[in-house]
Amino acid sequence: MAFDLVVKNITLPNGKTRMDIACKNGKISAIENNINAEAKTIIDGEGFLVSPPFVDPHFHLDATLSLGRPRMNVSGTLLEGIGLWGELKPIQTVEEIVERALKYCDLAVAMGIGAIRSHVDICDDELKGVEALLAVKKQVAPYLELQLVAFPQDGFYRCATAEQNLIRSLDMGVEVVGGIPHFERRMDEGAASIKALCEMAAQRDLMVDMHCDETDDPMSRHVETLAFETQRLGLQGRVTGSHLTSMHSMDNYYVSKLIPLLAEAELHAIANPLINIMLQGRHDSYPKRRGQTRVPELRAAGINVAFGSDCVMDPWYSLGKACMLDVAHMGLHVAQLSSREDMAWCFDAVTKNAAKAMGLKNYGLKKGCDANFVLLQASDTIEAIRLRANRLAVVRGGKIIAKTPRQETELFLPRRPDILDPANYSPT
Repeated sequence: MAFDLVVKNITLPNGKTRMDIACKNGKISAIENNINAEAKTIIDGEGFLVSPPFVDPHFHLDATLSLGRPRMNVSGTLLEGIGLWGELKPIQTVEEIVERALKYCDLAVAMGIGAIRSHVDICDDELKGVEALLAVKKQVAPYLELQLVAFPQDGFYRCATAEQNLIRSLDMGVEVVGGIPHFERRMDEGAASIKALCEMAAQRDLMVDMHCDETDDPMSRHVETLAFETQRLGLQGRVTGSHLTSMHSMDNYYVSKLIPLLAEAELHAIANPLINIMLQGRHDSYPKRRGQTRVPELRAAGINVAFGSDCVMDPWYSLGKACMLDVAHMGLHVAQLSSREDMAWCFDAVTKNAAKAMGLKNYGLKKGCDANFVLLQASDTIEAIRLRANRLAVVRGGKIIAKTPRQETELFLPRRPDILDPANYSPT
């Protein structure tokens, strides 16, 4: 049998070494030792790690790469970022959103990202972001899966036209219902927005992903309502709570009640380590709160937890390079996930856990899955995070769509004497 592509001598995320992976007709045909068959393309993996594609389950593609327009976020706070985004929305065009988004998608693919869930602001009555990202979604479909969330950035009730705009967005083809309950004027309006939005999703058989409790306020407890509505409407497994940063400030007794409710509702939880650690705790002097939600506790309860990157060079975050290993690296440190098992789990948080939150089909490294994967210059998943490993090859549908040369360093240093040689050793 002739294959389209065979990558030989690879290491798998589960630790298996000296494996080969064969692809045909866009699917993984075999993963086993010593595949001896003809192929149009054969790659020597040199013992390096092959991973399923990185998945970014929380991003804002309509704002990305807009840094400095119309001005910089001087305070670096979440609220100034929201205000700055409000200044940019009326002056940006569909064409520039498309241009920025496509530029970012190219970068993301080169960095091994195979799928992105992007929130798109629908509180612009022209729906420029929706129009732009639907066009981008269609254009990048052959090499990147883009999932869009109708996101009422200014509040579902706080913005007078948000409800009608959100419905228009879903009618145009946006496939996930979003929300931001903690940004409503009152706590009861936040709860009411969750109820209305979840009912809308249930009626249309859509998934839900809400920015929920992205604040340091321990009394912001909208995720409890989200869990309730999820169960009431039978949406288990299809609802995501993103950020959940207020949980880092809640008292332990309340959290001991809350987390089992989230597990019972089968909620997915998405932390955004780079942005959470940057934006939260801004009202603190010292000690300062870390800002990231309770990742170890959520994980211990059996909740599917993933990491997203959220922002790259936009009103909220001036750094970033579409590197999900940067995200995993920060998440590991902030949550103090220092055991070998914990560190390996952080790799899952930007691959298979994120894919599960997005509901991706045919994802993974098994026979019959889509032939989408990344060859990383690392020996295992922990080393990949430690080094933020080079992406040697990115494969989509059994074809190489991006390559990066192997990173090597040559040292030109004077020869040093062997200090273990007694002739070169002096105790003084």
